[in-house]
Order: sequence, then structure tokens, then C-alpha cells
Amino acid sequence: MDTTGAHEEPGGPGTPGVAGPLAVTASVIVPPAALHWRFSRAHGPGGQGVNTTDSRVELVVRLDAAGMTGPQLDRVRTALAHRLADDALVVVASEHRSQLRNRQAARDRATALLRQALTAPPPRTRKRRRPSRAAKQRRLDAKKRRGQTKSLRRRPDH
Repeated sequence: MDTTGAHEEPGGPGTPGVAGPLAVTASVIVPPAALHWRFSRAHGPGGQGVNTTDSRVELVVRLDAAGMTGPQLDRVRTALAHRLADDALVVVASEHRSQLRNRQAARDRATALLRQALTAPPPRTRKRRRPSRAAKQRRLDAKKRRGQTKSLRRRPDH
């Protein structure tokens, strides 16, 4: 018997906006079978209803069933390593009084986390290096040639 008061429920057709696949990117769509919902009582505002309503939502996204390719899975596992538990991303939402709004918040948060993890890091900026000896010599030779060109433009001394 569960003593925490939490219960589990799949997102069914009667829950608009929270049922169905999780569209992370155009190429990554997490099927509903990879999403697992858990509900429990939330703390905070809500009056007397906070003690009776299971409005706290925990969304578990199983990565092995998320429909991602090998490199995508590796990138997500690396980027979200500190948030993963048993190869699953766990997102909790309890900021709203309504379970439905918390479910939507959890979906939005999971989508944002996965989307951010899947984006490639920006290219590394090149470090400025000290010019090589040959580069210094070429620069000095160019300066000498330029100086000679300018000296030829002068009026000859009499």
C-alpha cells in the first residue's frame, strides 16, 4: 500500500492538452507510451482543497522509449545527467492549484528541457594565437616593400 497518497494515471483522451505525444522538435516526438504520470498532494496555497486534491504532478519520460536516435539519446543523457533517474527524465510541477494546469506545466517543462538538451552547442570560438616567426617576417617584408615604394615617390635630392 502506498503511504504517500500518490497515485498513478495515464493521460487519457479526457485530458485535453496533456494527452498525446510530446512534440520536442520536428524530428523528435515522444510517444504517449513513454510518458508516465504520478499525482500527489501539493503543498502551498489552495485553502482546504490542498488537503484533498492530488494537484502535484510528476511526469516521468522514459528515454529508452522516447523515439530518439542513438546520438540524440547520448546528447540528452549527457546534458541531463543530473536530472535523470533510471534512464528517465523526472519533471515535477506543483505551482498551480489545478492538476490540469500542473500537467501542462510539467509537459512544457519536459519539452523545454529535452529541446535544450538536443540543440547542438555553439561552435567554439577560435583562440587568438601568437603570430609565427614566418608571419612576422612576411609582415616586416611587406612593410619594407611599402616603404621603398613610398621612397621612390619622393623628389630626388640635389
